[in-house]
Amino acid sequence: MTLQRPSLRTVFTEFMEDLHSALNDRGLTVTILPEKGRSLFTTRNFRPGEEIISQEPYVCVPNNSPVESRCDRCFASINLKKCSACKVAWYCSSVCQKSEWKLHRLECDALARLDKDRHKSVTPSIRLMIKLFIRRKLQSEKVIPMAATDNYKLVEELIDHMSGIDEKQLVLYAQMGTLVNFILQWPGMNVKEIAVNFSKLACNAHTICDSELRPLGTGLYPVISIINHSCLPNAVLVFEGRTAVVRAVQHIPAGAEVSISYIETAGSTMTRQKTLKENYLFTCTCSRCVKAQEDEIKESAILEGYRCRNDQCDGFLLRNSDDTGFTCQQCGLVRSKEDIKNIASKIKSISDEASTSLSSQSYAEALFMYEKVEKLQRILCHPYSISLMQTREKLLKISMELENWTKALTYCKLTISVYQKLYPGIHPLLGLQFYTCGKLEWLLGHTEDAIKSYTKAFDILRITHGTNSSFMKELLLKLEEARAEASYKLSSTDDE
Repeated sequence: MTLQRPSLRTVFTEFMEDLHSALNDRGLTVTILPEKGRSLFTTRNFRPGEEIISQEPYVCVPNNSPVESRCDRCFASINLKKCSACKVAWYCSSVCQKSEWKLHRLECDALARLDKDRHKSVTPSIRLMIKLFIRRKLQSEKVIPMAATDNYKLVEELIDHMSGIDEKQLVLYAQMGTLVNFILQWPGMNVKEIAVNFSKLACNAHTICDSELRPLGTGLYPVISIINHSCLPNAVLVFEGRTAVVRAVQHIPAGAEVSISYIETAGSTMTRQKTLKENYLFTCTCSRCVKAQEDEIKESAILEGYRCRNDQCDGFLLRNSDDTGFTCQQCGLVRSKEDIKNIASKIKSISDEASTSLSSQSYAEALFMYEKVEKLQRILCHPYSISLMQTREKLLKISMELENWTKALTYCKLTISVYQKLYPGIHPLLGLQFYTCGKLEWLLGHTEDAIKSYTKAFDILRITHGTNSSFMKELLLKLEEARAEASYKLSSTDDE
């Protein structure tokens, strides 16, 4: 009697059934939408702050560079030792090294064969792809376990957008695929499949960040990748170590689609759409993007346009029909095109110098230059201008490097008012800005103000970050210490 192998269709059906079963236990299901493809929907209600889903990376890699390295396992940056064989991977402890050994053993052998010049070509993206095929091999050989939410079949089902990629990018993927094939030297490797997977990573990999949203590395989370984008999402993706966690930022009823934002949403609809098209090859149709044309024009004019010549007016400007200048839509004053062009030219020139100073870590010089830029932008840009906000963010960071806490606090407060307009609802960046404000106020002895800022930060971040991470426990501790300090000051005053 000859045993028949199950067909690919049968295998896929079983895979989907297993995935649906695993997600159903979490109150979720996968639905195919004609315009979006696979989408994640709820089968029960989720409260704000409640974890919707979490996933370990199928593969991940730290963003190592010549100036900074991180542990391959936990992304720590202290007590690191380089793998003595491949001289590429770093580990912070024997525990992390042992836990990664099954995966790294094959990678290590492959990398150790490379000459010095080839080593320079092993970027984080190349390593991520190498790890992807090693993990597939080890799971198929049952060396490491496989589960419904942790297997290569999920990677195969990811969208690749190969048909929408230009020829230059296709050639690059082919070159990268050839390099991966050369490094692994496995029989039966398919360069085309590797190239397709690079396209999948471009559309589906996530930047792994710490609790303060500083990038640490890149990871592939195939189940998380099912979640679609919205510029006004009902959930947020954060990381606890290298674990991806999606939490509801508003009440999500049963039967609703779960959405997160793939991009920085502080921008006009036109800018957001351009970013999504270039990086993810789709056009967003969320409620924030589908708006009347006049509303879209106003949004662009405020976030990316110019301010009125009257300092007391906060109206937005639109280009004149004869293209000679811009008219304030509130008071009717006109700014000449030449005036705007001259100021913009000065800003560009000084910004280039400031950027050079910042790159060379000449912080005092960079502060001086960016303050000149900020002064000119206040004359040129609308008060809610993103460019002005970004300059103030730079000034905040530089002031903190120079330990000029008073100046840092001034710029932090200036950014918060813009954050509140740009990030509707609960957003981690707004919470983190309140957290920074609280730290600065406490350093300067403004305890009551620090309590208010820490409280606002906690109210936002407990929803986006949960309450169990070390970062959130530290925030709560700071809030309690500030309250205790304020209480002590009050009692001391009463005693007098």
